Amino acid sequence: MLCLYTVRVPCRVLSWYPVSCRVLSWYPVSCRWSVPMIMSITHRGTGVGLSGGISAFALLALVLPGSYPYYLDLIHSLSIGPALLGLAKFGIAFPLSYHTLNGIRHLFWDSGKGFTLPEVYRSGYVVIALSILTSIAAIAYM
Repeated sequence: MLCLYTVRVPCRVLSWYPVSCRVLSWYPVSCRWSVPMIMSITHRGTGVGLSGGISAFALLALVLPGSYPYYLDLIHSLSIGPALLGLAKFGIAFPLSYHTLNGIRHLFWDSGKGFTLPEVYRSGYVVIALSILTSIAAIAYM
């Protein structure tokens, strides 16, 4: 289902527009949310989050006084419970594994494979399942 909302605009307003006098804009309320649509938004969000997190960590490492062992000892002194620590690890591991696995899925799409609707849904569910499993495995390993 194509989720575009048609907005009618008078031709005199868009006289320079070569195709037509309609503007198509994305309007998420008018359509049903689907798995590929949610996965696309999540892929973009995890990419922005990962790049922002890495940039913030690098900037803080340059600006803050002290060294890495000092801040590691500071975090250890907070006595964070194992549940909260596991949740924090999952919050780091899941976006990384999801973005990586969904990027591999996109590479398959770039080769022209997996474009039928059942294959798109199947590969989406596989990416979600593998992301959760690899995140849990990474937490168990850390």
